[in-house]
Amino acid sequence: MSHESADTGFSTRAIHTGQKPDPRTGSVIVPIYQTSTYAQDGVGGTREGDYEYSRTANPTRTALEEALAALENGRHALAFGSGMAASDAVLRTTLRPGDHLVLGNDVYGGTFRLIDKVLTGWGVTYSVAHLSDVDEVRAAMRPETKLIWCESPTNPLLGISDITALAGIAHEGGAKLVVDNTFATPYLQTPLDLGADVVVHSTTKYLGGHSDVVGGAVVTGDDDLREQLFFLRNSAGAVPGAFDAWLTLRGLKTLSVRMERHCDNAERIAAMLQSHPKVSRVYYPGLAEHPGHDVAAKQMRRFGGMVAFDHVDGEQAALKAAAGTNVFILAESLGGVESLIEHPGRMTHASAEGSLLQVPAELVRLSVGIEDAEDLVDDLRQALG
Repeated sequence: MSHESADTGFSTRAIHTGQKPDPRTGSVIVPIYQTSTYAQDGVGGTREGDYEYSRTANPTRTALEEALAALENGRHALAFGSGMAASDAVLRTTLRPGDHLVLGNDVYGGTFRLIDKVLTGWGVTYSVAHLSDVDEVRAAMRPETKLIWCESPTNPLLGISDITALAGIAHEGGAKLVVDNTFATPYLQTPLDLGADVVVHSTTKYLGGHSDVVGGAVVTGDDDLREQLFFLRNSAGAVPGAFDAWLTLRGLKTLSVRMERHCDNAERIAAMLQSHPKVSRVYYPGLAEHPGHDVAAKQMRRFGGMVAFDHVDGEQAALKAAAGTNVFILAESLGGVESLIEHPGRMTHASAEGSLLQVPAELVRLSVGIEDAEDLVDDLRQALG
C-alpha cells in the first residue's frame, strides 16, 4: 500500500495521503463510491486490479486505508465495520484452538467479552497480567502463547504499558504484540515504531471524531499477516460501507487539531478533579503522580483526552454525578467532539463484573470533548456538588 507523503508531517498526510483530486472531475474530496459491483473489461478484466465487488474492495475504503497506514507508519491497513470486527479478525487470524494469549488486566469490556465468551469456546486460553509489570508479563508467557494484547492507555483506568518492553517479551516468546491504539490515536502514539506487530482501532472514536460513524481498522507492517487478514475479511464480510469509510476519512483530516484541544481540556479537568473534595483518585497519565507518567511521556506526544476518577462517596454517588451533568452527555463511547460521561461498571465494562477485570464501582469515566474548558470544569463541579 503506497503513501507517497511518508516524508511529510502528520497533518499533511492526514489530509492528502490516498486522497488525490479525482482525475475525471477534479473533485478535491474522495468520492463516495456507493456501488456494490464494478463493470469488467472482459471476463476477469477488473480495473486497477482489485475492483470486482465492494466486499472485496471499494475505492473510498482504499483511500481510508492508505491514509490510516500512513498515519500509523505501517505498510498496510484494513478497514472493518466496527472496532470489534477488527479485533475479532486479528484474534481469529493469529490464534488456533490450543493457543494462548496474555491479556491486560484493564481492557475494554467488549474485548474481554469477545475473548472470554467467544474465543474460549473455540479452544483458546488466556491469562490476565498487569502489563505495566514486565516481570508479571514474562511469567504469564507460555510455550503456546501467540499474542500479547495491550491497550495503552487502557480503558477505563488509563494505565500505561511500555510498548517497547512488551514487544521484546512477545518476540522472545515467539508471539506477536497487538496494541489497541484507540485512546492515544496515531497522532499521540505510533506503536509500530515502538516494536508492536499490529495496531487495532475503533475508528468510531477519535479517528472518526464526530459520533456519527461506527468502524474499525487494523494496521501492520507484516505482509503475510495483511494477506491473511484480507482473506478473512473478504470471506467473513465485516467491511464498512463506502459512506462510513468516507465519514471516517473526513474525520482523519482534523485529527491533529482536535487531539490538541482534547488534551488541553483534559489537562484542565484532571487538575480540577485533583483538588475536589468529592474525588478520591484521578486517573490521567499526564499527572506527575500517575505510575505510568514517565513511560507515557517517553512514548506519547501528549497524554490524551480521557480522564477517569473515583468518587469518594462510592457507587451511588458516582452514579448520581454521572447523571447530573448538563454539558457532558451521559452516554457510552468516546472520542467525539462532544464531552461524554459514563459509569463503566454499569455501562461499558458491565461484562467484566465478577472477573479479574472488574472495574471499581465508584469509577466515573470522562471523554473530554473540545468545548470551552471553563464550561466543562463548571459542569463537573456542579455535578459533584
